[in-house]
Amino acid sequence: MSSVMPQSVDPTQYDAYYYAHDCGRPYQRDEVWLAFFAKVAECIDIDLRPRTVLDAGCAMGLLVEKLRERGIEAYGIDISEYAIQNVHESVRDFCQVGSITAPFPRRYDLIVSLEVLEHLPAVQAREALSNICQYTDQVLFSSTPLDYREVTHVNVQPPEYWAELFAKQGFLRDVDYDASFLTPWAGLFRRAESTIPQLVRDFERHCWLLQYEAFEVRAALAIARESLKHYEQETAMLRTQVENLEAQVKGFENGRLMRLLLGVQNWWRKLV
Repeated sequence: MSSVMPQSVDPTQYDAYYYAHDCGRPYQRDEVWLAFFAKVAECIDIDLRPRTVLDAGCAMGLLVEKLRERGIEAYGIDISEYAIQNVHESVRDFCQVGSITAPFPRRYDLIVSLEVLEHLPAVQAREALSNICQYTDQVLFSSTPLDYREVTHVNVQPPEYWAELFAKQGFLRDVDYDASFLTPWAGLFRRAESTIPQLVRDFERHCWLLQYEAFEVRAALAIARESLKHYEQETAMLRTQVENLEAQVKGFENGRLMRLLLGVQNWWRKLV
């Protein structure tokens, strides 16, 4: 990756090669991706009950497709002409080529942005996030904090970076909503007017639960470690016993008694 940060996105990067090689596994309308987005659509439908949804950075429109199958009025926008050309015909009229930094045609009950903003230079990413927040009161959001190896990831940031930008727009993470069906770092951000005491209360509620969970996990790991240590000791003892028995058998086979028994066996065969 160049040490000079790009100032704008090159849409031609997101071509057939990109979707075949730069998305982990090939990004295409197959059983794996359809099953994933069907699960995402199910969680959105059951948990959030939106009537209208915009997938900001929709790629080939798989989430739009699965949301519409559930009766949700879903739309998609993506900068890649290649991706939009490969949207399924059932939702082609609802997905379009465009930039998420530009004004949207309407407001939505929910805007989804999944692994998109890390592809935008910092200035454009801030513009996109600000733009998204103008057209909804809740955003289901995920942006990788770890994947630096993908060449188009020019703005990889930790979750707190994005949380701060959302806060500047008046949006706070819903700490009670589990968005891990997307990624471990995904979150739901809602427009909020919380007071400092409310923020402290929500933070403490979430923080102590995580601390307690970490304590319990460490305790369980310690117990498992002791059990494993015990099993390894027992295994070593059994291995020694087996080796001793094998040595005894080998000695027996080579001993005088064994030779005598073999002689008796041969004598008996001659008789019969």
